[in-house]
Amino acid sequence: MTLTVPPKTVASIRWLAAPTSWSWVEQANARPMEVLIDHAHCERKAAGAAVQMMFRYLCEPGLGEALSPLAREELEHFEQVLALIKARGRYLEPLPSPGYGAELARQIRKGEPQRMLDSFLVAGLIEARSHERMALLAEHSPDPQLRELYSDLLASEARHFGLYWVLCEQRYPREVITERLDQLAAAEAHALVGELEHPENVRMHSSGIKLNP
Repeated sequence: MTLTVPPKTVASIRWLAAPTSWSWVEQANARPMEVLIDHAHCERKAAGAAVQMMFRYLCEPGLGEALSPLAREELEHFEQVLALIKARGRYLEPLPSPGYGAELARQIRKGEPQRMLDSFLVAGLIEARSHERMALLAEHSPDPQLRELYSDLLASEARHFGLYWVLCEQRYPREVITERLDQLAAAEAHALVGELEHPENVRMHSSGIKLNP
């Protein structure tokens, strides 16, 4: 197969600047347990990020009510993925990070109110990329159990990145949001550009994007 981009890509997700390449799908399907274990770590980190924002903006009206259910759902997903990992004879293992999350965290500005906006948008971008890649695995994984798992998680992942968009719209003018989103989406795509030198290091958010010239 000589595909560059999967034939049914969901890169139409408005948050993302570029789609995942077919090579990432092939690498993920070749090492499903590594991607599954990394996925568990991603769910755990997503819950932690939501809780961290709740503590950072403790008195922000409406934020706790929005992020507390999200954090609980992320932990439910963590438990669901962890159960499947254990059923397959493995457990959580420390995996080398692809550096994706750290690179996006560096894009968050330090001063307020810019920091809150960037925090919402970065979290939303990570959710959007997770949604895109889980949709690809739900469609293209050769493992029926994994296809079912990823399909089950898609609707909630879509809600999550939609929630972060709503949190932005409740607090910032639309033009401010869209301008910053364009900048951060470009940074997100660049964080994933290229191909893995060592395919065994494939992760849910490892390299696998080819930008248009």
